[in-house]
Amino acid sequence: MTTVEFEPWDDPQEKPLIHFQNVTKRFGSFVAIDNLTIDIYEREFYALLGPSGCGKTTLMRMLAGFETPTEGNIMLAGQDIVPVPPNKRATNMMFQSYALFPHLSIWENIAFGLRREGMAKDKINDRVEEMLRLTRMEKFARRKPHQVSGGQRQRVAIGRAIVRDPNVFLFDEPLSNLDAALRVKTRVEIGKLHQELGATIIYVTHDQVEAMTLGDKIVVMNEGRVEQCGTPLELYQHPTTRFVAGFIGSPKMNFLDGLVTAITKDYLEIKLSNGTITRAHVETDQLTLGDTVTFGVRPEHMEEGSATGTVIQGEVTLVEQLGEASYIYLRLDDGSEVIIRAHGESTTTIGERIDISFNPDNGHVFDSQDRSIRRLKAGNVKSHTELAQLKAVADAC
Repeated sequence: MTTVEFEPWDDPQEKPLIHFQNVTKRFGSFVAIDNLTIDIYEREFYALLGPSGCGKTTLMRMLAGFETPTEGNIMLAGQDIVPVPPNKRATNMMFQSYALFPHLSIWENIAFGLRREGMAKDKINDRVEEMLRLTRMEKFARRKPHQVSGGQRQRVAIGRAIVRDPNVFLFDEPLSNLDAALRVKTRVEIGKLHQELGATIIYVTHDQVEAMTLGDKIVVMNEGRVEQCGTPLELYQHPTTRFVAGFIGSPKMNFLDGLVTAITKDYLEIKLSNGTITRAHVETDQLTLGDTVTFGVRPEHMEEGSATGTVIQGEVTLVEQLGEASYIYLRLDDGSEVIIRAHGESTTTIGERIDISFNPDNGHVFDSQDRSIRRLKAGNVKSHTELAQLKAVADAC
């Protein structure tokens, strides 16, 4: 069987490069992927994000050809690739481990796949030198893998994956073996490589920071299904489910139980479980009086003090001081817990009882099925403190 080859679409956004059509994957009675349909477009960076066991790696392995769908089709540029063996697909996968040959030099590790394909020697030399330049490993070309650092070995693995010039690059949690500082550095390098290569990249991760900073699009998965697919800001500002709202953002969104006590054409009035009354500017035709809802607000949209807006009280149970910010954990009167992101010089201490407040325009509402009610306020609404500062500046002008 010949290698799958295709010409790029005239308009990369007109038709999807990859189309998963009603794909299901079962391992015995366990359903890893459940009737999934999703489109992936050319030259974009897609981050598959979700908790362990959600099916993201299984989805990638089916695209690479290491797993076969139980049902459904996988199309690459209009061609069904399910019957095509892995080595004949226009994809290349980088695994979680480096998987470098310890007895080969860095140069030879990168060249290995090209030699197996029978590429001409002069072309191999050109391609390997180009990959060494892209990964900034020229000075280490003759060293063995054990003679370079973990971050450098990771760059070699990336170079080996992209040297074959596949149409789709597949990365399976490539940074999980690195320490925190090296993860950040390598993450930046992967982002730069994507910009330079203009390639289609599918990147599996459970780290929402990696997904938010690298992905043009994020596919949030849960129990073998796609919860939501969109740009990082779309998922942050308009999550379609409570699961997505809680998975995107660090620390995660605060959730409080509530009841709908009033409905107008512009907003809902909600009584929170601790007795506080707040408003939510959302589409109001999907709920009725007395409905049980969940009200969500992100830690960065809450502040210490009782500025104009919704005010709640709680006892401080923990303070994490990170320098640029402080995370304050509170227990409310009904036992609910919330986190707020305060300024780094906060003097709040454990055991204090404090007021915190938030602009209701920053609130999210989820119905009893954990589906989001569409917000009427687009984007991130500034806190009352920020609005007061802006007003003061304007008044002084």
